[in-house]
Amino acid sequence: MATPNPANVACPDFWRSQRLSRRRLLQVGGLGSLGLTLPGLLQAEAQAKALGGAKGTAKSIILLYQWGGPSHLETFDMKPNGSEESRGQFKPISSNVPGVQVCELLPRFAQVMDKVSVVRSVGHKFNNHNPPGYYGLTGHAPPADDQRLRDTPDLFPHYGSVIDYLAPSPKQIPTFVAMPAAIRDGSVVPGQHASFLGKAHDPLLILQDPNSPDFKLPELSLPQGLSAERLQDRRALLEMIDKQVGLSERLAAARGVDAYHERAFAMLSSPQVKRAFDLTEEPAKMRDEYGRTMFGQSALLARRLVEIGVRIVTCYYCNPGGGFIWDTHKDNFPELKNKLLPTTDRTVPTLLNDLSQRGMLDDTLVVWMGEFGRTPKINKEAGRDHWPHCYSLVMAGGGMKAGYVYGASDADGAYPTENPVKPDNIAGTMYRALGIDPHTEVRDLQNRPFPIAGDPILDLFK
Repeated sequence: MATPNPANVACPDFWRSQRLSRRRLLQVGGLGSLGLTLPGLLQAEAQAKALGGAKGTAKSIILLYQWGGPSHLETFDMKPNGSEESRGQFKPISSNVPGVQVCELLPRFAQVMDKVSVVRSVGHKFNNHNPPGYYGLTGHAPPADDQRLRDTPDLFPHYGSVIDYLAPSPKQIPTFVAMPAAIRDGSVVPGQHASFLGKAHDPLLILQDPNSPDFKLPELSLPQGLSAERLQDRRALLEMIDKQVGLSERLAAARGVDAYHERAFAMLSSPQVKRAFDLTEEPAKMRDEYGRTMFGQSALLARRLVEIGVRIVTCYYCNPGGGFIWDTHKDNFPELKNKLLPTTDRTVPTLLNDLSQRGMLDDTLVVWMGEFGRTPKINKEAGRDHWPHCYSLVMAGGGMKAGYVYGASDADGAYPTENPVKPDNIAGTMYRALGIDPHTEVRDLQNRPFPIAGDPILDLFK
């Protein structure tokens, strides 16, 4: 395997410090090929009942994935009394939950803390972007902390693809939508697609900025002069021809593509889906509330999609090309003050209030998280580097407790001191919120069982 040119990697200085031996590289992709052998949703629901205890009320998930690693120390786990080398420039402010503070640059968020649970003790051991990016999107640890980790059928699928396999939306509604770009660091981050589950369970990937004045989905528009009825007739004709010339026996991958196209055909004839993607139907005031940014309008579109029954929407907060935006190795504080925190404070509280006012928050689990946190020690360029050992995330709705803090970190925010959890447990919590047993097994080609996630954090449920 050729060594990438550091100039082509979005985080070159960090890359140079993380070069691995050839032996270590050979471990990448070493997982066995996997395949689900479950009969489907009914068995998953039966197993979920066997868990007992708390359970969620979610019908859908909105995953707000903060690509690059947001600083827990400047958001939801501030350490104003920490060591001098770790204290940041911002001050904490009180929220509407007694004893719970947030960064002073999150004043709107401070007023919705009574709607959320904060987990302050997430951690793992992966320092590069791609491996923990994959970990956070699948709930499965990568085989190695190697930035050259690539998307292969050996790796696990995104939560959305598993949900599409076990508990899909009705035929004319997409189960899994992702937007507005595919995240990448030199290469596309693994874990964003269906992997071994096959193309049929890939997301409906929206590679456009919903904030653009000409935002539209050409794949949901019929060519001029072609009606939905004629399209269905053509489909039937193609199937008949395939059968007559012996093309019905295709490779599994090809059948997966067909199934994906079948769902797309169904969506073409669904006015409900087409209308959900039409953001011009939203009042200008509401669009302003979410923020006239790519992230803000993506979150608004996510609300419209779960409203029609989409099971999971992943909104990547990234730059337009999919590169990370929270990777503040230098100038951490100006970046947070001028862009990252104001955008977050505009969009996320608006989403939570909007869902609540529409009576949708109990039905929708909102998750705000990144792949890791930032170092307690501020570096020489006034930045914070990668820190996977302890970081924070936020969950709201879907049966989660509100105004609650789970776990704690030490005086500098370096390591968990109470209730440490891994991304495996966050994945288990998300599945559990949807009523899917996280112990549901997948099996590899040797018929060895693997659970889809780790144990859920039952204390987060009401």
